[in-house]
Amino acid sequence: MNRVIRFRRGLGAAAAYVRSAPGTYLWLLILFATTVALHYMSPAFEQAFLRHRSTNIHELSRDPVRVLITSAMWIDGEYWLPYAALYTVFHAQAERWLGTLRWLVVCVAAHVLATVGSELTLLHAIDVGAAPRRAADTLDIGVSYALAGVVGVLTYRIAAPWRYGYLAAVLIFFLVPLLTGATFTDLGHFLSVLIGLACYPLVRGRGKAWNPKETLTALRG
Repeated sequence: MNRVIRFRRGLGAAAAYVRSAPGTYLWLLILFATTVALHYMSPAFEQAFLRHRSTNIHELSRDPVRVLITSAMWIDGEYWLPYAALYTVFHAQAERWLGTLRWLVVCVAAHVLATVGSELTLLHAIDVGAAPRRAADTLDIGVSYALAGVVGVLTYRIAAPWRYGYLAAVLIFFLVPLLTGATFTDLGHFLSVLIGLACYPLVRGRGKAWNPKETLTALRG
């Protein structure tokens, strides 16, 4: 009986957590449906299908609004569960803290501005001969820019001095690939983090910052 009660309480707590971040879990539900759909496509059709929804230079020049929206509805990979974990750790926390509207502003800003910034950089590289012309049709879909932006804005959720350790880890994580690989996607991720950090005005008045030390003390009783 005790196990049943604990199980029901666990389900209730999980359901309450999902309800507290509706935008995050609606987005995850869409990604689940689109990921399942991809598994029923042939490889050739999948590539053509996704390329039409890609935020590459070619598609952005034709219909920027459409591809900026549709590219955020698909993931570049076969597995949905890692995204469910990342959304729960980062997106859900940000939405619960900021509220759905402000969280969405951060996501949209990071997704749109980082996409435009990275693609303009790629366009310049093509123009000066530093990148091949075919790069204008590169497959570029997914939700990583919005995720990186949220990772950045969550810096302000953590109390000092813990905040600075988190920020250092985030900058290292996104800056190392940029310095060693220097792809336009690496640039987009780093720009997204900076955009998230620039969203500081949205975090004002959102309550006391989380202090890990207080949490550890409470857990120890």
